Amino acid sequence: IENKIDDYNKQLSKADEDKKEQIRKEIDKQNQRKEKYNQLEKQLKESGESQVSTSDPESRQMIVRNNITEVAYNVQTTVDAENNIPIDYKVTNTNDSKAMGGMLQRAKTILGSNKFTALYDKGYHTGTEFEAADNLDIDVLVAIPTVAANAPNPEYNVEHFTYDKESDCYICPQGKEMTTTGKWHFAKTYRFKRYTTKACKTCPVKPECSKAKYGKAIQRSEYMELINRNKERIEKNKDYYRRRQAIVEHPYGTIKRQWRFSYVSTKKGKQRASADVGFMFIAYNLRRIMNIVGKNALRKYLEVLILSVSRIYRPIRFKISLFKAINLLKKNLTSFFERSLNWFKFDQNLLNMEGF
Repeated sequence: IENKIDDYNKQLSKADEDKKEQIRKEIDKQNQRKEKYNQLEKQLKESGESQVSTSDPESRQMIVRNNITEVAYNVQTTVDAENNIPIDYKVTNTNDSKAMGGMLQRAKTILGSNKFTALYDKGYHTGTEFEAADNLDIDVLVAIPTVAANAPNPEYNVEHFTYDKESDCYICPQGKEMTTTGKWHFAKTYRFKRYTTKACKTCPVKPECSKAKYGKAIQRSEYMELINRNKERIEKNKDYYRRRQAIVEHPYGTIKRQWRFSYVSTKKGKQRASADVGFMFIAYNLRRIMNIVGKNALRKYLEVLILSVSRIYRPIRFKISLFKAINLLKKNLTSFFERSLNWFKFDQNLLNMEGF
């Protein structure tokens, strides 16, 4: 913008009188753009955020697939493994790394128990979240991220060094002790101790173990014990963990590919985006429940639900058909969800049920 303003000013000094007015208009336009971006910069500094979207201030640029980024929201979903039914969701504008603890807490509240095992992909592999799961006494199986080889010879990668908890030291493949001063160092989201040994200087296999001038150094996270427990659970339950993708793929495969819900229709805020996503899951769950229990059983469940709601909203003295039950359910939901374009898709998916 500054360069354009400079160029226009140079043109203005050389232009004929009849062209100066048009150039001044262009300069004014660029100054307005400059002011707009100055305001956005000020907003970023005041909020402490690293980015802002001009179309939807609460959305963020995220990696959606294969390092492709889009301005988007992230939907965290907890899916029941037995029937592939989403029991909880939350629309966020952050990545997966800090989501697991909150998801587990909500699942525990919904189920009224912590006697379940939760499966997650590697995006959720974060020390603080393992601590949250441990505090809730919930077993988790979180995929282990691939770590780049950090030794010239893979046989000397960190996993081949043995940690002695009692002595708080590592034993290297050559049998040498690596010790720590006990000092905690600080990374962005966790603390760690550093382990080294003077034996590296004269070690015959140093070129295979480390390229560092002073030899090998191991950083041990304060959450390493919890991380190792997760690794042990993964190794003991490999077949169990393989079910994760199939469990979560069922609702998302149906919603995104079969029903083509690949975006939300509303803008301007997480609350409205959450309403859109909520309607997607309502439609999916109704279809899924009908497939599991049958149309007649679903009708009875909905009648009980609507009759319960009617005690608050209005008396109902006649038998409610499935169609009326759905419409009343939708009507009552409007007090929680703002009407959006996805109502139409919601209606269409319900109309595809038998018996309408």
